[in-house]
This record gives sequence, structure tokens and C-alpha cells, in this order.
Amino acid sequence: MLYYLFDWLDKAFDMPGAGMFQYISFRTAIASLLALFLSMIVGKWVIKLLRRNQIGESIRDLGLEGQMEKKGTPTMGGIIILFSVLIPVLLLNKLDNIYILLMIFTTVWLGLLGFIDDYIKVKKHNKAGLSAKAKLVGQAVLGLIVGLVMVLHPNVVIKEKCTNVNYVNTENVFKVENDQTGVSTGYECVPPTKSMKTTIPFFKNNELDYSKAMKWVGSNYKIWSDILYVIIIIFIIMAVSNGANLTDGLDGLAISVTAIIGAVLGVLAYVSGNTIFADYLNIMYIPNTGELMIFTGAFVGACMGFMWWNCHPAQVFMGDTGSLALGGIVAVFAIIIRKELLLPILCGIYLMESVSVLIQTTYFKFTKKKYGEGKRVFLMAPIHHHYQKKGFDEVKIVSRFIIIGLMLAVVTIVTLKIR
Repeated sequence: MLYYLFDWLDKAFDMPGAGMFQYISFRTAIASLLALFLSMIVGKWVIKLLRRNQIGESIRDLGLEGQMEKKGTPTMGGIIILFSVLIPVLLLNKLDNIYILLMIFTTVWLGLLGFIDDYIKVKKHNKAGLSAKAKLVGQAVLGLIVGLVMVLHPNVVIKEKCTNVNYVNTENVFKVENDQTGVSTGYECVPPTKSMKTTIPFFKNNELDYSKAMKWVGSNYKIWSDILYVIIIIFIIMAVSNGANLTDGLDGLAISVTAIIGAVLGVLAYVSGNTIFADYLNIMYIPNTGELMIFTGAFVGACMGFMWWNCHPAQVFMGDTGSLALGGIVAVFAIIIRKELLLPILCGIYLMESVSVLIQTTYFKFTKKKYGEGKRVFLMAPIHHHYQKKGFDEVKIVSRFIIIGLMLAVVTIVTLKIR
């Protein structure tokens, strides 16, 4: 909204400073600061409201140090994150951008799904909350919608072979405008195309075309490849969203790790939406993804603001309202910028938490069936609780997971050049 207001003021009255809102970097900085301050200011009000309505965490005694001290801590604090993301995005983004609309829809959809789960737990006194099946259905519906938009929407395209205009000798080219100012960059590309390509890390010709995977079925392979692509997107959203949900178990853990992931996704969106960097890094250029920088600015700012209240000892928990939405946002964002195959590296903490639960559950069921008594690989799953059981301090566990998250973030960025 502010973007359109200042654009009008700049054109109609040549208002000094109004042109700054044309720059993505400026709007990203404003979105980050606004989200940070909103989450800190609104957070205090929301925490008081949650306490007044006795919306607190119900905790079973699992023998973890300091666990029962957290009983009654306000939950559903994910509302703070969602509000702090959506307000700057609605104010500062171009709202005719299909990618921004997808991100807004993802945030609201999974936020509502998590809110229903938390509401059932707190108000209906049902510790199970929303059934696992219902959560998976909600995530699958989101994946279906995102997949269909990626496959069918005419503005979801890529441009390849962006080259400096001085070296172009082909006729089938057109000028590319700078994402920041709308001025010609001196770079030209072949026309935009609908494509199911994505980036593969560590390979020189680092692009995978999903459509080629189904060529063996015959002349109708395009339809089947679209179906395969949508199924993959559904799986990714389910996996990452639930991975973030499992990571949310210690004060400040999920939110700090997610802030790191969000910052890296912002960098990847910037280089993918900039003709010069895309050409230098030899990656596909994705038009209109520059606007996603504003979203990531708000996302990271909201995460850091929530960390103000969620750091140890936590004054509020995000609940499924926050954790399901955080993971879904990360997944959809990566899919949009064609970097979903980097998620196992970037979201290594999510992956580690999910795999630990999978191993624990599978091994317990196997040994119970075979020996009549279930055995465990870890003292407790997810794995952060395993380290708690071993006697590690909660703050130390979170700090070390953050360090690992930073290392994975660096590796993810480095994959752009290591091939």
C-alpha cells in the first residue's frame, strides 16, 4: 500500500524521497525494522492477552531438567510472528506479484491450521490437538495449490542465457530491466519460458528438469510430469513444515534456526532475481523474485523480534500457530526460487530432528514386534531432548544448534560456486 502511495506521490508531485520506495533494498530494510519493532511491541500486548485468558502450555512430566517450570507459559505466540510478517508485506510489497500472493496465502493458511491445533489443545483441553491426518491434509491442500500455480500461472517463468548485450549475436533476445529501478541493465536474455527446472547443488550443469523424468511414458509425458511436480511440492511442504514443528522444543531453538534459514533464502532470491548475479553464478534468472526480498526482510525481522520474548527463559511459546507456518513459508519460498533441492542442507537442523524421530519410532516398533519389548536408539526424540537427557544445559544445546545452522547456511550459499 505504501509502495503505491509513494509511487503516486513521486509521479504526481515529484515528492522528494518518494522515489526511494522504488528500490527493493530500501523497502527490504524498512520491512525488516518494521517487523522487528512490531513483534517486540505487539509481543508484549499479546503475551498479556494470552495470560489474561489463561492460554498457557500444558506440559507432561518427561523427566527433563527445567521442564515443569515452563508449565503455564503463554502459547500460541505464533500470532506475533504472523502479524509482524503480514503487516510490512502488505504495506511495502507490490501486491500484484504472484509470488508475494503465494507467500501471503501460505502464511495465512498454515497459521490458521496451527491456530486451530493450538485452540483445541488449550481451550478444548485436548492434548492431542488437531489429528495428524488433519494436519497432513491441510498441508497437502496448500501443496496442491502452490503446485498448480507453479505449473499453470503464466507469470511463473524463468529466463536463461542472460548475457551482456555487447556479446549477444542472436536475434531472439530482449532487454532486461533492472529489478531495482526499471532501467535497462545492458543484459539481454532469450524470451521467458514456462519451465519445471530447478537447481541441483554441487553439479556444474546444475539444473534438473522434472519434465524429462517422465518422458518414458510417451506423448502425454507433460501431463504426468506436472502431476509428479505437484506431488513433490506437496511432499516438500509436509516435510519442512513438520520438521520446523519438531524443532520447536527448546526456548529460542526453532525461531533462531529459522531466522538463519530465512536470511539465506533472501540472498538466494536476490541473486536469482538479478540478471548480473544470475549470469555471474551461471544460475537461472527468475523474473519478479526481487519482491521476495521484502518478504524475507519482514520474515527475518519478525523472527528476531519474537526471539526477544522466546529466548531462555521463554515468556511465550510460538505453538503450532508459529511452527507449522514457519516451516511452510521456508518450503514454499525455496520452491518459488527453484532452490528446493538445497533444503536438506539449509534446513539440516529440521532434517536432523525429523530423522531422529523417524529412527526412534521405527526402531521401537521393530524391536517390540521382534523381541516383545521396544528399544530406543536415542534417550528421547526429537534429538534435542536426547541431549537434555544426557545432562546438557538447554542454552548450550540451543547455542550449538545455532552454530550448526550457521555452518549449514554458509555451505548452502557456497554451493552456488562449488560445482
